[in-house]
Amino acid sequence: MTVGRTLLRSMLVVALLAAGLQATRADEWRTTSSLIGDSKYGANFQHYDYVNPNAPKGGTLNSVELGTFDSFNPFIARGTPAAGLNYQGGLLYQSLMAKSLDEGSVNHPEIAEAYKYPADFSSATYRLDPRARWHDGQPITADDVVWSFNFLKKESPQFNHYFANVTDAVAVSDREVEFRFNQKGNRELPLIMADVVVLPKHWWEGTDASGKKRDITKPSLEIPLGSGPYQIESFKPGSEVVWRRVPDFWAADLGINVGRNNIDVRRYTYILDDNAAWQAFTKGGYEDIHSENSARLWMTRYNFPALGAGDVIKREFKATSLASMQGFIMNTRRAKFQDRRVREALGYAFDFETLNRTQSFGLNTRANSYFMGSDLASSGLPQGKELEILNPYKDKLPPELFTQEFKPPVFDSPQAERQNLRKAIDLFAAAGWRIQNGQMTNEKSGEPFTIEILGFDQGAETTVNPFVTMLRKIGVAASFRIVDTSQYIARLNDFDYDMITSRLSQSDSPGNEQREFWSSKAADTPGSRNYSGIKNPVVDALVERVIFATDRDDLLAATHALDRVLLWNFYLVPQFTRSVVWLAYWDKFGIPENQPTYLGPDLDSWWIDPKKEAALAAKYKGLN
Repeated sequence: MTVGRTLLRSMLVVALLAAGLQATRADEWRTTSSLIGDSKYGANFQHYDYVNPNAPKGGTLNSVELGTFDSFNPFIARGTPAAGLNYQGGLLYQSLMAKSLDEGSVNHPEIAEAYKYPADFSSATYRLDPRARWHDGQPITADDVVWSFNFLKKESPQFNHYFANVTDAVAVSDREVEFRFNQKGNRELPLIMADVVVLPKHWWEGTDASGKKRDITKPSLEIPLGSGPYQIESFKPGSEVVWRRVPDFWAADLGINVGRNNIDVRRYTYILDDNAAWQAFTKGGYEDIHSENSARLWMTRYNFPALGAGDVIKREFKATSLASMQGFIMNTRRAKFQDRRVREALGYAFDFETLNRTQSFGLNTRANSYFMGSDLASSGLPQGKELEILNPYKDKLPPELFTQEFKPPVFDSPQAERQNLRKAIDLFAAAGWRIQNGQMTNEKSGEPFTIEILGFDQGAETTVNPFVTMLRKIGVAASFRIVDTSQYIARLNDFDYDMITSRLSQSDSPGNEQREFWSSKAADTPGSRNYSGIKNPVVDALVERVIFATDRDDLLAATHALDRVLLWNFYLVPQFTRSVVWLAYWDKFGIPENQPTYLGPDLDSWWIDPKKEAALAAKYKGLN
């Protein structure tokens, strides 16, 4: 560990101690919430320090989405929501408080101007900003918050687990809501109530243009009412959504919005094929900013005329705090993946080293933690407090967890490939599978071992196909099936797949959301993020241990323990990560000089330069 990182950790501990002392002063109103010390902006947050507070407004941002959409309701598992309707950081809806874009585990005022909680963390009260308004001019009230919370907890797969320990939401007055908990000592719970998305009760309980009563539990293409910086201006079912900036947006002067939401019109065009979407970007007019995820493509395909002429800019941005795990996720709801030895065996068939060298120009780093890229990642052997946490479960855990550092198999020579595949075959054999007539076959049932890897992006073939080829070498009948985005989302929500490739992103302060990722209850909840279908009592216990961590050091130890148990149960085959974001964009933007490096570039802080936009439109017919 570097001196700088050691110093940072010491500073965090000091900050947490200070925060803990603050917490003993019950019912003190706070305008900024944090789990890891005070925000760098203090209580009087004016705007993010990287934005241009005087950024001009105007222009059009064109974006491409793959697939289609059939709903403007993002809060239920049914349907495919349109672009821009994400829960937080979206265009239409707001939360009680907004997550900071350049600090971990920090919230700033949004619909709520302040919050408070008692010393035992048994409840939390949020006070609404009196200026908060819906787009129809009606005030946002405590009744809206209570109604929204009750709906989200009942119907939303994400919030159902997130708010499992919240028993009641009570409107104390028109502007104050108290959330009451069935437990004490959960330091995170008062703060995460800031994530409640607030919906307009009066609109959802009303009727549509035909006089029919609205039903928030069903998909709908009626343009919804919101309170955010944009509203839907028009749409073409399944193919286009056009958003327009709200000119009298009530929260425009809040610190989270100053210098942001600068573009007047945001147009999303849906294209079914990834290659067609790429061609649309290179020609201009359909997509102004293209995010690249493939290292191979980043290094090889950016050679079209507009980029050579300097009209498209190719740029790398730092993103230093993207704690995550990306991998081939096995669905243990399927009987064939329920034996840990089988899951381990599949990991011996992924040759990361050759893939990284031949396809990714050595730009990727092998993932070896569910919290890769942060101090939450486990390493070495368990010791100290982490070992104390794990010891009570020793007879229920793989013995290697205590004696070996977790390291994915390495393919660094031809001999290594033979050794790794032999190890995979041996593990399959121990689990009751043998190669017969070239197929991995179950000794009892005679059933061949098959894997269908489900995806929606043709570009993923670069990563998936080498894995499929290697699996076939050990007799596993593997295949990669591409479906359209809507079908993929539907099958994902219903857990209808053998294996998917996905990225699981984490926060700097893991807590209640871990239940949705790993808990036994989430495994049976359609739409949850427990994609592996994990039902493991030790994992359940460690998730609760993370949630009830007493301070940062305790949280680190508990998260390390959880990470290690997940890794050694081989619920996925780790892929790779990188700490940068790759963007290519048409040169029509004004961009703040210093973009945040915590999560990467904040595109909402960009603005349209009218002279640049006009020059591009003159040079490229139809480009705006």
